[in-house]
Amino acid sequence: MTALPESIRVFERGWLSSNNVLLVDDQCAAIVDTGYATHATQTLALVRQALGARPLDLIVNTHLHSDHCGGNALLQSAWPCRTLIPASDAAAVRDWDEARLTFRATGQTCERFGLTGTIAPGATLRMGALDWQVLGAPGHDPHSLMLYCAEERVLISADALWENGFGVIFPELEDESGFAEEQAVLEAIAALDVRVVIPGHGAPFTNVGQALERAFSRVAWLRADPSRNAKNALKVLIVFKLLEVRAMNFATLLHMLDEATVMRAAASMLKPREAWPALLKGIVEELAAGNGPLSVEGADGARIVARDATQRA
Repeated sequence: MTALPESIRVFERGWLSSNNVLLVDDQCAAIVDTGYATHATQTLALVRQALGARPLDLIVNTHLHSDHCGGNALLQSAWPCRTLIPASDAAAVRDWDEARLTFRATGQTCERFGLTGTIAPGATLRMGALDWQVLGAPGHDPHSLMLYCAEERVLISADALWENGFGVIFPELEDESGFAEEQAVLEAIAALDVRVVIPGHGAPFTNVGQALERAFSRVAWLRADPSRNAKNALKVLIVFKLLEVRAMNFATLLHMLDEATVMRAAASMLKPREAWPALLKGIVEELAAGNGPLSVEGADGARIVARDATQRA
């Protein structure tokens, strides 16, 4: 693994959960992002194993997509830890408005959790005996944040930059700007002196310049034809759901297009409503091709099953 300061430990997670970044010093044991709800017990076990008898003092969420905050509730029940979330999400969490928090919109789940404070761009956090600047990272999510340690030149980028791309640009599915914001975030990262990136998904990496080149190229590709972003969103959300529930009938998956507003918006960008069954069938077939993350069972393809795959759609 890429060398990191001793006070930083990364739990690289699988497809459903974001990475968890544990930062420990004499004053505070903090974790950045907590994974998905179905992996919460594993998240708790990883933290307990790392901390031993020491309690967890602080949870920090870069953004509130379900794969980044799904372990919050269980960790809060285990320890009386403080929890800091993006300031622009505070009202939605206090009201537990699942529509505004995107859980219902994506067909995902998250157990209710509380907050003790908020963070916003311009703030500084002390974790792992290091100072972290809070940076805005809209694009993938309008409220998303990153954390940058200038001393160690480490960036916790969440879903704004991965080694090979970035997260789905969800605002563009709802007629809001997202591509321009993602471009600006990548430019801001390029202006920083970054030695190593800890992404929201995948291993930490040091080939930052190459990763940025790939990300800039992808933004341009998506902007040239926004339907590409819509199709990618459907693929990602379908695979996520199938890896959560392991198997689903095609009819149930089709019903999700009506229930999950983000999926419905993506489908609407691609085909008229009467063509959604054919659209979904084609996407499932693409995901099942070769060694893809899904497989189709039955002569009529009525049952879809998740393969134990780690690659992303």
